[in-house]
Amino acid sequence: MKILAQSSDKFSGGIETLNSKEIAILCARIADDKKAEDILIFDVKNLTFIADFFVICSGLNKRQLQSIAGEIELKLHSYGIHWVGIEGYSDARWILMDYGNVIVHLFDRDMRHFYDLEFLWGDARKLPWIVNT
Repeated sequence: MKILAQSSDKFSGGIETLNSKEIAILCARIADDKKAEDILIFDVKNLTFIADFFVICSGLNKRQLQSIAGEIELKLHSYGIHWVGIEGYSDARWILMDYGNVIVHLFDRDMRHFYDLEFLWGDARKLPWIVNT
């Protein structure tokens, strides 16, 4: 998976740079490669100052959620992009990965239903990320 872009919103990383939208899409695709379920990207930049995009997905168990988080960290690291913070990794019921303008939420099914971020951020535009083949 290779993404090249020209934009005013840049994160530097190695040879290539990605803007926050491209980082969110990359995170969704990485999660999809690791068999995450119900992957959504919310464009929240006009609703909050804390981030531009939320990536939300579910995993079946602790091992899968940790694997998704590890793969996102590894792939983004290869672009020179590092998280600002990560929470919930050891319990792996809700892993939050903060990449500045992109926040990744990895949930088990119960926690996703309980916190219902889709409802909370329901006014946000959903960003399409699936490549049609």
